[in-house]
Amino acid sequence: MLPNAIPAVVASLIDGQWVNPAGHRELPIVFAASEEQISVLAEADEQEVGAAVDNARTVFESGVWSRAPVANRKRVLHRVSELILARRDELAMLEVAHTGSPITQAYGRHIPRAALNFEFFAEYIAQAANPVFDQNPDYLTYVRRDPAGVAGLIAPWNAPLALASMKVAGAIAFGNSCVLKPSELTPLSFVPFMEILLEAGVPPGVVNMVNGRGPITGSALVAHPHTDVIAFTGGTATGRLIGAEAGKGIKKIVTELGGKSANIIFADADFERALDAALVAIFSNNGQQCLAGSRILVQRAIAEQFTEAFIKRATNLRLGDPYDKDTEIGALISAAQMDRVLGYAEHARNTAGVEILAGGKRCEQFEKGYFVEPTVVTAKSNSLPVCQEEIFGPFATILSFDDEEDAYAIANDTEFGLVSYVWSQDISKVMRATEALRAGIVWVNTPLTRDLHAPFGGYKHSGVGRDGGDWSRNLFTEEKTVTIPTHNFPITKLGVKPD
Repeated sequence: MLPNAIPAVVASLIDGQWVNPAGHRELPIVFAASEEQISVLAEADEQEVGAAVDNARTVFESGVWSRAPVANRKRVLHRVSELILARRDELAMLEVAHTGSPITQAYGRHIPRAALNFEFFAEYIAQAANPVFDQNPDYLTYVRRDPAGVAGLIAPWNAPLALASMKVAGAIAFGNSCVLKPSELTPLSFVPFMEILLEAGVPPGVVNMVNGRGPITGSALVAHPHTDVIAFTGGTATGRLIGAEAGKGIKKIVTELGGKSANIIFADADFERALDAALVAIFSNNGQQCLAGSRILVQRAIAEQFTEAFIKRATNLRLGDPYDKDTEIGALISAAQMDRVLGYAEHARNTAGVEILAGGKRCEQFEKGYFVEPTVVTAKSNSLPVCQEEIFGPFATILSFDDEEDAYAIANDTEFGLVSYVWSQDISKVMRATEALRAGIVWVNTPLTRDLHAPFGGYKHSGVGRDGGDWSRNLFTEEKTVTIPTHNFPITKLGVKPD
């Protein structure tokens, strides 16, 4: 059941005030489970984006937040975390309204993660230290960190609040101002989120928000001369465009892009745990996550047994109303995304070397909604499109391998390198895997975990840079080396005539 308090219109927030949406281009916001329009987005054009960035710059230079004591910023960040949890019901309901993901995942993962992001950075800034160098007895040299300036933050639609708040928390923790652009598909929960930031004590203009499509609103944000940092999570093709544009302005940039992650299951793995985790890795969040274990590599000795068990569980997954607490898979984000997933299923039907073992169709039990049956295929070659291209839906591809070298060769044979999963009870084998795999994250005997102290990002076309802990500080601050003499010393006197 949709929540009653859905904002009728979502517009930009600049300097703590909602922009009048009159005269803006309107974009529909659709509930994926019913295909009904539930709200309207007022798209920000280049002029409005400029106003948001300029306001963020003015507030940054005023020092009201950029020069605020760390203790003050810490207190505000903790308050944001508390208010997110206090309004978890409202936020979770709105997240489901614009994503179609199951409510249990909003409560279990997305809202708690949003609160944790602010809690983490509150504690991080309270304990972060800078180096001092005193090896030279004549000088004291130390490093200070200054906020970078104005950050342009572009967030994705698959976990809107969890991923956007990671960028916002990191940016403002270090004293920056920022302009956030959520996905045009998922802006609803950002209305209360902006209210939470202001209520918690974040000064107006420290976090501005603009809404709209990437080629319109996003491009204007990246190209604006007053944005100093760009942080983007989304598709690889868009990431390339953003990187090229940001490069023109020599801007600091981090991009977290696509994935086609290999989930390697060796014959000596704990079979039941590996099976449970494989299902979680590909089917949670409706399969719409960049770190999904979408290529399941199973050692040949257990491949038949594993595939049979996986298919049985996949076909038992409960599809339905995302507000129903028993639902395990909801509706995909949009008609376009549904068509994309179904297009890969159709291609699989007509491709030699690929066999559809489950799903591959629109779910017939629903008259409306972008529901796709959980799909499982086997592939004889890793070179096939279902193994190489990011599908971003409930679509698993199973491949068999013979030995370790075979597994690592298949896993690394991709343009992506975000996550790899390894399942084995042999610690020596695990250590060899962590060395051989070309991915930014290797999860051993676990699915989908994140330690915010550690860097998160990918190799190859999965992105540039990292976030988390020190890596977020590197992105959102500039290092300044200060050198002070410890005592007076003779300075060469140029231009003085000798007596």
